[in-house]
Amino acid sequence: MDEQAFLTQVKSIEIGKHLPEAIYFHKDSFDTIDGVLRDFLIRISTAIKLTTDEWNVVKLYKRSFRISFLNYPSFFDEAYPSLHTSNTVNLVEKSVKESKYTTSDNPPILHRKELFITEDHPRYEECCHITQEGEAAGLYDNTHIIGFKSSWERLIEQKGYTLVDGRLFRQAVVTLQETDNNKVIDRHKTAIARNELSVPMRNLAKHGYLDGEYSVFDYGCGRGDDLRELEAHGIDAVGWDPNFRPETDKFNCDLVNIGYVINVIEDREERIDALSNAFALADKLLVVSAMLGSESFIRRFKPYKDGVITSINTFQKYYSQGELQTFIEQTLDENAIPVAPGIFFIFKDKIEEQLFLEKRQRRTHHWKQLSSRPQVKLDKFELVLEKNRELFENFWQQCLSLGRLPAAEEFEQSPKLKELIGSHKKVFNLLQKRFDTTDFEKSQVERTQDLSVYFALSFFGKRKPYTQLPKELQLDVKALFGSYNDARDVGKFLLFNIAKTEEIEAACQKTIHQIPAAHLIPSKSLTFHKKFLNDLPVLLRVYVGCAMQLYGELDEIDLIKIHIRSGKCSFMGYDDFSSSPTPPLRERIKVKLADQDVDFFDYVENFQPPPLFGKSKLIDDSFSDYKKQSGFDKKLLSILQQPLPKTAPELKKLLNSKGYQIRGYRFYKV
Repeated sequence: MDEQAFLTQVKSIEIGKHLPEAIYFHKDSFDTIDGVLRDFLIRISTAIKLTTDEWNVVKLYKRSFRISFLNYPSFFDEAYPSLHTSNTVNLVEKSVKESKYTTSDNPPILHRKELFITEDHPRYEECCHITQEGEAAGLYDNTHIIGFKSSWERLIEQKGYTLVDGRLFRQAVVTLQETDNNKVIDRHKTAIARNELSVPMRNLAKHGYLDGEYSVFDYGCGRGDDLRELEAHGIDAVGWDPNFRPETDKFNCDLVNIGYVINVIEDREERIDALSNAFALADKLLVVSAMLGSESFIRRFKPYKDGVITSINTFQKYYSQGELQTFIEQTLDENAIPVAPGIFFIFKDKIEEQLFLEKRQRRTHHWKQLSSRPQVKLDKFELVLEKNRELFENFWQQCLSLGRLPAAEEFEQSPKLKELIGSHKKVFNLLQKRFDTTDFEKSQVERTQDLSVYFALSFFGKRKPYTQLPKELQLDVKALFGSYNDARDVGKFLLFNIAKTEEIEAACQKTIHQIPAAHLIPSKSLTFHKKFLNDLPVLLRVYVGCAMQLYGELDEIDLIKIHIRSGKCSFMGYDDFSSSPTPPLRERIKVKLADQDVDFFDYVENFQPPPLFGKSKLIDDSFSDYKKQSGFDKKLLSILQQPLPKTAPELKKLLNSKGYQIRGYRFYKV
């Protein structure tokens, strides 16, 4: 059975539990599905060496050629059975991923078991009664927080019930559990007073989400500093906090921020509840942030549960970037997109998600105005053009921005154009005959490259693929690629090629002649300023883009290093990069693409940060200090004439020994 036949068969299935992405049903219901599909599922389970006792629920994906065989051993013995093992078969890649939950304290669980079986099943009525009890108790009011065992048990207790032999009974008294050793954590002390927007909110503003169009809910708003700033700008914003604003009602908004909340909750199941509740309130986008910390940093504190107790008796759970992303994605079953260290965007609106991801790869230009070709005489169009110059100029700039002709709804003055000339195609053809259109050709090439990078990155990592494109992207694909499949093929080709050392090395060699400044160590590495990232060959843009998907955006980063043979990418941030001739390294992030792992190294406290030498090789005359830097580098090399020192104190000592000291970009005799 091929992919198309599989998706057609899945689409026709009427039984089972239907979710947007997949269908689940128990193997007792196999007799009700098409025989071809049934035989196919049995053959696949046999091929991966699963016995009939090792799975009892099958998950069929609606949008991809994948099958999961799930094992709930207590499916009929428990009201809400736990998942023991999952075997997911990717039939495109011919791979199997096994996940085990037998040792987990908080495995996924099933609800509404009657949906997994047919109405004539002998246990169907019993399953219906279990679900009806849960609905009456209000357990299904928020389906985002009921997927895991601990959260489910906590919810049952909060509703005033207890489970006895799998059935719900009302509790007369609810006993609240204390923390270990009766320790009381001072959560309220973690709310920090600020005089500016928090980093998560600044990331929302950076991407245009705080322009007043969207409503905002701050989940765990602390003292409300962000709210006051947002309200001052006329943004519809409200917040809730268990310590400072417990009386505020929680209600849905376009954007929800849960900023540095989950890391101060000492109970893991409560963290899951908080994250799930926040996501349930978001109509478009949830922003999640938490503190990151290295193992050496964490060791300074007293361990408590899976985190530490700080000196002011607050709990902190310090995450790694990958650990935080995994926690979010496993809890919400959604893509978590890193936008900064410890900060992730989770889109509920999938069209908005694709627009966000595509715009990250789009270059911006200040295109030239229309420049005329010589004409022998003015014709009718020339007369119309001269009278409506601004209208045609606006149309031309929109063509350059898109790299194609705009659709009618993409150009506000389209009715006026139609009245004067006719269709957009006719207007464009007339402009082509009379003006220099080389900028448009360049725009087409660059837009195609940007979209190629976008499609390549859509296949990388844990991101779920979405086949429904925003309207703007549909138009782009048709104009620049011909079809969606062709665009995806280009993306796949690029992504697969970043694993080929010879292709990466060839692209690095090409880069030296393609961007204004870079430092190449043959067969080893290519280092360049982030300003030139979008001018790189497309293959290297994909390489760095994959690293950014694991790390986030490069706001605090100055230089990027591509490691040619090791499949790694480093991001370096320097103090005073733009104003110091030897800026000290502040932080270095190494991203291992094959492992999809991120290592952070900072140079603070007892570390001596290494200075950057030869900065003029990595910048061009668009940097304000380029001329001064070039002169400084030449003078420094002429003075030292030996291997350069590794730290700023060593540099100072060496220069003093030769009778010099540095002040700014100049050298003075001691």
